[in-house]
Order: sequence, then structure tokens, then C-alpha cells
Amino acid sequence: MSIPPDVLLGEPLAADPTPDPPSGASGGASRAGALWFYARKLLAAVVSFFITLVIGFVLFQLMPADPVRALTQGRPTSAAQMQALRDSLGLDKPLWQRFASFVGDTLHGRLGFSWQFQEPVASLVGSHLWPTVLLMGVSTVISVSLGLWLGIRSGWRQGSVFDRISSGVSLTLWSVPTFWLGLLLLVAFSVGFGPIPSLFPADGMSDPSIAAAGWPHVVDVARHLVLPVATLVLGDYALYVSIMRSSLIDEMDSPYLLTARAKGLFDSDVRRKHAVPNALLPAVTVIFLQIGGIIGGAVTVETVYSWPGLGYLTYQALKVPDLPLLQGTFIIFSASVIIMNLAADVLYRFLDPRVRAQ
Repeated sequence: MSIPPDVLLGEPLAADPTPDPPSGASGGASRAGALWFYARKLLAAVVSFFITLVIGFVLFQLMPADPVRALTQGRPTSAAQMQALRDSLGLDKPLWQRFASFVGDTLHGRLGFSWQFQEPVASLVGSHLWPTVLLMGVSTVISVSLGLWLGIRSGWRQGSVFDRISSGVSLTLWSVPTFWLGLLLLVAFSVGFGPIPSLFPADGMSDPSIAAAGWPHVVDVARHLVLPVATLVLGDYALYVSIMRSSLIDEMDSPYLLTARAKGLFDSDVRRKHAVPNALLPAVTVIFLQIGGIIGGAVTVETVYSWPGLGYLTYQALKVPDLPLLQGTFIIFSASVIIMNLAADVLYRFLDPRVRAQ
């Protein structure tokens, strides 16, 4: 064993010039870093929401259609009456005054008054929110589960027959326009086509002849859900297949997987306990953004199937155009995406140590 020279000379070893900081200081710095991280993300969300308000207002104010002419179409209306209606709707005010009123009402939770339905926008959104959450919630759960399952197995067996078939089918369905796919399913399984009889309802959320309570109503709503949910799942699950497959392929040659295999772990354990948790990180953001889109709904699918959700409500507002209703639904759609994006950032801090180190 070698002896340090300074010990042979009878001199003490040099002390470490940088003593370890007390544990309390380290914990305080960690908490300060976390608070700064959350403050930055919250500020970014607030700025994004304000920019959304500006974009939403300018976008709908620049629409070429005249709401007054659309509301009075087919009715004998004099020029004086049209001007009075224009004044009552506030369309005669300067643009900056309308924007100030729009921002102030939004910050106070007032989304305006629908010109078309003659109801507060908030009550219209509330009455159409549950059908959209039901439709998009069911389709998102199925799409995420199916897409991640197929993506994991395709990525783990890259180049296999299963991988080629799964990737080919998912990409083909992803490239099909949603409205066209919805019309095909509507013709095939609702109207009937050749030997295929009419199996599912064509429109709406429920049959008015069935009482809105009990198991018959639940079964009726489930039958109305089948075709819209199938359209959304077939069009969306490919996104999760692609992301999960590519993320898992990127992890395949990582050193930690070689170490896990060297320890004698089964291939299934290596995939489940090591590869998949790390490959899931890129998919978290996409999943949360899709969850944010649940509130927005799918305008195309809800319109094709006349599903009484926020998407179909937005389509009805576009026909006038009903500017307060369009602005209100636009705010709800955008706010849900911003909130879910903020939640994804917060969750990332718990899932990824690299984010905690920032």
C-alpha cells in the first residue's frame, strides 16, 4: 500500500477548501428552483391565453360575412330596422371598444350573448359540453390504449410482419380525411350497403322516443356512440402508434437496456420495466394536448353525425356567423389546450429528472 508523501513528512493532509453545504440549503435551492419553474410555465400560459384572445377577436372580426344580413335573411326588413339591429349588436362601435369589451367580459367569465340562439353563450356551452366530453373521452381512451399497445409491439419488433402490417394500416387510416371516413361508415353501417343491414343510428345522441333514464337510455346512447367513436379512433390512433414506435426504437440501443439484459432479465421485463417508461415521455405531451382537444371536440365528426356537442354548435355558429358564440367556443377550445399543456409541463418535471435539473 502506498503512503502519501505528506504523511511521510509529518504534515497534515490539506482540508477540502469547499465544505459540503448543509442539507437545508440544498432543499431550499431545490424548492426555489421548482417555484421558479412553475412560475415561468404559468406566466407562459397567461401570455399564450392573452395572445389567443387577440387572435380570436381579430380572426372573427375579419370574417367577410355580414351577421345582420344573415340574421334577417328571408324576413322583410327595412334599412332602418337593419341599422337598429346593427346598433343593438354593437357592430357600430369602433374596433378598439369592441375588443376592450370582449377582453373585459372574458376576464369576468361572461362569454357574451348568442345572436342566433338568443341565449347566453355560457349556458349554450354548458349544455353542449357533456356530449363532447363523452364522445371525445371515450374515443381518446380507446385511441391512446390501442395506439400505445400497437406502437410498443411494433417498435420492439421493428421490421417484423406485425410491425409492417400495423404501421401500414395505421398510416393509411391516418391519411384518410375524417369527414370522408365518417361518411363511409355512415353509409355502410347506418344506411346499409349490400348485404350489410342498418346496424347503428345515423344521427343525434339518443332516440327521443326512449325515456332519458335507466338502462334502455344507456344502451341507446351507446349505440349512437359507436359510429362517431369508430371514426375518431380510426383517424387518431395512428398518431400514438407512430410516436410510441419511434420513441421505443430510439431507446433500443441505449446502454441501460444492455445492462438490464446483462443482469439476466427476461426480454418482456426489459421492455416493460425499462424501455417503455422512458419511451413514454415524448408521448405524454401529445396525449395531454389531445386531452385538451376533448373540450374542443371534433367539428367534422360531430357535424357528420349531428352529435349535439361543442363541435356541432361551432358549425351552427359559423353559418350565421354568430360572432359571440364563435368567440366563446374559441376561448373554451384554446383555454383547454393551454391548461393541458401546462399540466403536461408540470407532469414532465415529475417524470423526467432532466427537467428537474433545470
